[in-house]
Amino acid sequence: MNRIRLTLKIWRQPRPDTAGRLETFETGPLSPDLSFLEMLDVVNEQLTLSGQEPIAFDHDCREGICGACGAVVNGQAHGPEKATTLCQLHLRHFQDGDTLVIEPFRARAFRVHKDLIVDRNSLEVMLIEGGYVSVNIGGAPDGNAIPIPRQTAEQALDAAACIGCGACVAACPNASAMLFVGAKISHLALLPQGDPERTRRALAMVRRMDELGFGNCGNHGECEAACPKSISIGNIARLNREFFRAVFRPDE
Repeated sequence: MNRIRLTLKIWRQPRPDTAGRLETFETGPLSPDLSFLEMLDVVNEQLTLSGQEPIAFDHDCREGICGACGAVVNGQAHGPEKATTLCQLHLRHFQDGDTLVIEPFRARAFRVHKDLIVDRNSLEVMLIEGGYVSVNIGGAPDGNAIPIPRQTAEQALDAAACIGCGACVAACPNASAMLFVGAKISHLALLPQGDPERTRRALAMVRRMDELGFGNCGNHGECEAACPKSISIGNIARLNREFFRAVFRPDE
């Protein structure tokens, strides 16, 4: 089996209030079938055995579902493969002898905790502002009571695929969270269950997004390119429509 060796330049930052730097690591021969996070596991085992501090990085399910993993690889959030989370990126997509620069997601609203770990609680804060629907307690409603056109249902499901990883923020030159907010607002605004709160939801989530320090959308499209779930920037357009509707026609 072919093996590859990589040079890793990894961001190391022991605490949020200290300066960080890139440190260089040379990997031994690795199987191209290893995932990116498995490669970091191997590097951490070597660091631990040599008495050094292992590299801190976020991960959970490692199945591309939860969105916990995330780092910038050679300037690309989640790495070079389209519609792929970092945990599902494999070494076979790199060449023997490649140099990989690995950094945390960069954004004003994403504070670096340690090494590659950033605080993405700001995304959760925006969800608390309105990324949900209020329902009355009682028996389960009939699923067919409110017919929904197939195209509308598919658009809502596509928007709901967002896993909140923050790659769109890291990829945007303005560190905008509008693709994330647009996806959350879209999948609720498209469905009848989200209609009663759509005005309050749009105003509250946009206001909180601005307060947290996220930038404005510049229509670069980098967010869509970096999104591991291929969320369309059409959801940003729907976010803008929902916001203007809430401002100028709040009673509709």
